[in-house]
Amino acid sequence: MGEDLGEDLGGGEYAADCQARVAFEVLSNRWDSVIVYILGESGPMRPRALIIRIGGISPKVLNEALRRLEYNGLVARQAYAEAPPRVDYSLTEAGLALLGPIRAMGAWAGRYTEAVLAAQARFAPREDRPYRS
Repeated sequence: MGEDLGEDLGGGEYAADCQARVAFEVLSNRWDSVIVYILGESGPMRPRALIIRIGGISPKVLNEALRRLEYNGLVARQAYAEAPPRVDYSLTEAGLALLGPIRAMGAWAGRYTEAVLAAQARFAPREDRPYRS
């Protein structure tokens, strides 16, 4: 299944004790991969700049996502002793390492979004679909 990197991730592929599941769990939130991608493309940013660049995310949801990413070691928070206070967020080494897989998922989405939406359309009325074409 996919490229064999020669690493034993524990258990069977994607079993309960498989280390690969950590990657899926870390980025399972809707906004986390978006934030990682934008920080990777733009460099360190303040929260307000992230909100503007992302669009459609509230300050509360952004703050929760940044805390979660910091907790998981993907984002570093740098606070400056200034008035008014200033905080920048940047990617850690682990966060930077996720840019390749995130770009690959973006390429996959570009290629298969229509097929996924068509499959969903066969099962749910238009108003019930979580994503719309």
